[in-house]
Amino acid sequence: MSVHETYMRRCIELAMLGAGKVSPNPMVGAVIVHNGEIVGEGWHQKYGGPHAEVNAIQEVIDRHGANAKELLQNAAMYVSLEPCAHFGKTPPCADLIVRHQIPEVIIACNDPFPNVNGRGIAKLQAAGIDVTQGILEKEATFMNRRFFTRVQRHRPYIILKWAETADGYFAPSEPSQKWISGPLAKIMSHKWRSEEDAILVGAGTAQTDNPMLNVREYPGRNPKRIIIDKNLTLAPHLHLFDNRQETIVFNALETDWKENTKYIALENFDLYLPQNIMYQLYLMDIQSVIIEGGVKTLEQFITAGLWDEARIFRSDTFWGRGRKAPTLPTIPADSERIGNDILNLYLNTDY
Repeated sequence: MSVHETYMRRCIELAMLGAGKVSPNPMVGAVIVHNGEIVGEGWHQKYGGPHAEVNAIQEVIDRHGANAKELLQNAAMYVSLEPCAHFGKTPPCADLIVRHQIPEVIIACNDPFPNVNGRGIAKLQAAGIDVTQGILEKEATFMNRRFFTRVQRHRPYIILKWAETADGYFAPSEPSQKWISGPLAKIMSHKWRSEEDAILVGAGTAQTDNPMLNVREYPGRNPKRIIIDKNLTLAPHLHLFDNRQETIVFNALETDWKENTKYIALENFDLYLPQNIMYQLYLMDIQSVIIEGGVKTLEQFITAGLWDEARIFRSDTFWGRGRKAPTLPTIPADSERIGNDILNLYLNTDY
């Protein structure tokens, strides 16, 4: 591993600390190195807050006081994403780097956002800064696959998630709830919810399971709840309508806003339903969504080819009968044991 890769890997580690806190912005980490020593680090900690480069420079100032100016003028900055070049929630980071006269910047990947793409690098180079690009580019791009998907494909990053028995069953034949995976899988599922913007279920799952779709098993923020309920048949006493989280109901009948629940009517409801829902979520700045069921809902997205990841827990139990789980047209990219379950990860993306 090269020296550049070592420091860039640290940038990616720092960036990941912002998971679930910065959307719809990207996760970004920055490291400032002087004479082979890290003198400042930072990451984008929350949406609307200072960017990674700002926090890294501020740490140099806080730690080194009067010596900070000289250190920065003889240092190299590593950053996992191209520094921004436009005024948004905060001023351009490229301007800040130029102002502090940091002579060298090493970047993992370009920012695909049109107001930035290449412009941040151009600003740095115009100021005489030595810019190196493409260090751990693949890893940094994959880390920000949600952001890249939203900017480039105009939809959220879509994660399918379900549990199935060892003989491939998803749910009992009759409408009833029966848990498949173990307690560790449940905790991990709630951790995932804390990292994504929204979670989606169909009306059947909402009625049968009466889920809360929150993160009560893991510390973190609750995702927005998305429900597909064509004819608005769900009872108002369900947990999904407790107003504790923002809830969006896609339907064919009405558009309204009642307390913390938004009803959005879709024209031609059954025509390109997955695509229309994802485009509406894109317009609402929702960058990622977990789809948890049921079978019909999952199969709609699979049939449309509209998914990026699938996370499937396979238990060691056999039912012998029930509703069959969906199938994917690919093989797992990775597998690991979670308690008594096997977690299979599938990818449907070129990041």
